[in-house]
Amino acid sequence: MGLETFLLWLLVGLVAGWLASLIVPGPFGVIGDIVVGIVGAFVGSFIFRSLDIGVPFGGLPGRILVAFVGAVILLLILRLFRRATVRS
Repeated sequence: MGLETFLLWLLVGLVAGWLASLIVPGPFGVIGDIVVGIVGAFVGSFIFRSLDIGVPFGGLPGRILVAFVGAVILLLILRLFRRATVRS
């Protein structure tokens, strides 16, 4: 993996994580948003491929959209687990 690829992953993760945190707020901060965005990219990619859904546009905006969807789903799952552990 080259430096450009790494920086692109960070950019996509940051934007997707930040957008997802606007929809599903969480106490993760900037670094947490990047991590959620990057992991969300994997989750979103898995979901899109599993459901055979095509991205309406390609390139960087398409990657951010897939990562955003995955990050929102990931944040919702994390919120469910956090509520379950707080109640116990």
